[in-house]
Amino acid sequence: MSNIDDNLKKLNIILPDPKGPVGAYVATKIVGKILFISGQVSIDKNAKLITGKIGKDLNLQQGYMAAERCGLSIIAHVKKACNGDLNKIKTCVKLTGYVNSTDDFKDQPKIINGASDIIAKIFEKKGEHTRAAVSVNSLPLGVAVEVDAIFELI
Repeated sequence: MSNIDDNLKKLNIILPDPKGPVGAYVATKIVGKILFISGQVSIDKNAKLITGKIGKDLNLQQGYMAAERCGLSIIAHVKKACNGDLNKIKTCVKLTGYVNSTDDFKDQPKIINGASDIIAKIFEKKGEHTRAAVSVNSLPLGVAVEVDAIFELI
């Protein structure tokens, strides 16, 4: 399927409203043909923060879903930066995922798969990307997951 918006409809996905920055930065920045998306924190469908530490407050599946929500927020910002046209994306270059997890939790990549999988489902081949999944002691506002992204524009 070449039209990404049609793919969103087929998958019955409604993107969240892109949230503005809460600090001294911009949500998106285009440099040449590269689109940078600032870190998107885990927010549920009701605009409530998904907080807690994976391995203590949240399990693997809950963490995966939190990362998926970050991925949807990323796509919402991509759409806004592309003036509503997701077909301006040539490829997703890289995701970096941060997981607020306990010291003994070792499945950070499985958590960040939530963001990777949703981007791959929506963008298909264009959604294939490189990635890092990092454990952190805490994240802003106590959220469980944060993911940033880099895309190449057509």
